[in-house]
Amino acid sequence: MDEAKNELHEIVDFLKRPEEFGRLGAHIPRGILLVGPPGTGKTLLARAVAGQAGVPFFSTNGSEFVEMFVGVGAARVRDLFEQARKSAPCIIFIDELDALGRARGASPMTGQDEKEQTLNQLLAEMDGFDRSVAIVILAATNRPEILDPALLRAGRFDRQVLVDRPDKKGRVDILRIHLKKLTLAADVTLEDIAALTPGFTGADLANLANEAAVVATRRGADAIGMADFTAAVERIVAGLEKRSRVLIPKERRTVAYHEMGHALVAMALPGSDPVQKISIIPHGIAALGYTMQRPTDDRFLMGRKELENRMTVLLGGRAAETLVDEDVSTGAADDLAKATDIARGMVLRFGMDEKLGPVAWDTDQGQFLNQPGPFWSQRRYSEETSHEIDLAVRQRLEAALKRAIAILEENRPELDAGAANLLAHETLTGAEIPRPRRVLTSEAS
Repeated sequence: MDEAKNELHEIVDFLKRPEEFGRLGAHIPRGILLVGPPGTGKTLLARAVAGQAGVPFFSTNGSEFVEMFVGVGAARVRDLFEQARKSAPCIIFIDELDALGRARGASPMTGQDEKEQTLNQLLAEMDGFDRSVAIVILAATNRPEILDPALLRAGRFDRQVLVDRPDKKGRVDILRIHLKKLTLAADVTLEDIAALTPGFTGADLANLANEAAVVATRRGADAIGMADFTAAVERIVAGLEKRSRVLIPKERRTVAYHEMGHALVAMALPGSDPVQKISIIPHGIAALGYTMQRPTDDRFLMGRKELENRMTVLLGGRAAETLVDEDVSTGAADDLAKATDIARGMVLRFGMDEKLGPVAWDTDQGQFLNQPGPFWSQRRYSEETSHEIDLAVRQRLEAALKRAIAILEENRPELDAGAANLLAHETLTGAEIPRPRRVLTSEAS
């Protein structure tokens, strides 16, 4: 998190040498808000700032100020700031600020008088700071969109520092720390593990290292191999294997064709993530099988063709079931939900439908950290437009399903052979999956 660290280096210098920065009239920032998804290291970063600056560190949690008794929360805020003034220069760290700083009046149906009094006291204390007293407030949250605007104005939390999920280089650096004390086999490379784990946070990577060590210990190995890390990723992503969950032969056959459909469609489409492994062993709570694809790069933008390809891969399982048996199963429920989300995003948010035009019809879903939206939100378009949106979404999904069926019809022998092989072995790696005879080019797609 180089950018976040660079932003906080100034705070360390301010606390170490406040007189040097004051010679030109600069004053110490009053508050810094660390924003990012859970597990990215916001609390660790705050502790590191205090350790580098060598000053007292007052750590608390937003929920510790929330009391049902009138005046207690505000009194705790006053006591905390009084202690900080006596120990200045120092750092006050408030974790989970959203428990204390939720926007006032956001929920008029619930009584939040005591919470609002506590927040008012925090705002008053931050306004009452003496600029000559070197006290910095660090706070962390993963829900910045619900914070009260008065907390975020200049003069209170002057700076907002994004602590995001690490990229591939960042994951390599984090893994270097977590794998330092582990006994690794010769085939393990940090780059390969980082490639397996796009979207993992620092906490996820720490958990991955421990899970891989547990897997290797359970099989009696002398060192942790790459296969152990792959098994650990599967366990974290897909859940624990449920070999005790016995499927009847018809269900096993349906699951085998379903997963092989995903794999063959993904391998036939250009630009799709490579298929690493497919399995018909039940995992987690509800998954009866899975197809694991491994992204080659961290991605931040996706084009229309790529989104359409992703929908086609998601519907590859339903397409395979349709070819084998007209009585389709409930196994595609999660695939349908994900594909529908993509189709609705293309139509409602990204302006990718030619008929509806470059209009963002759904503007309430762009929350900062992909938190679930409100249960009810105002619709800003007519009934006629709503009907056109429904038609556009359905047409995209139907087109993706037809495309997946066409790919599998073209490669029916590979589908049958792959499903039979999967039924025999239960798990196949990417190298063991039959290659599609006809791989679509980007022009054909």
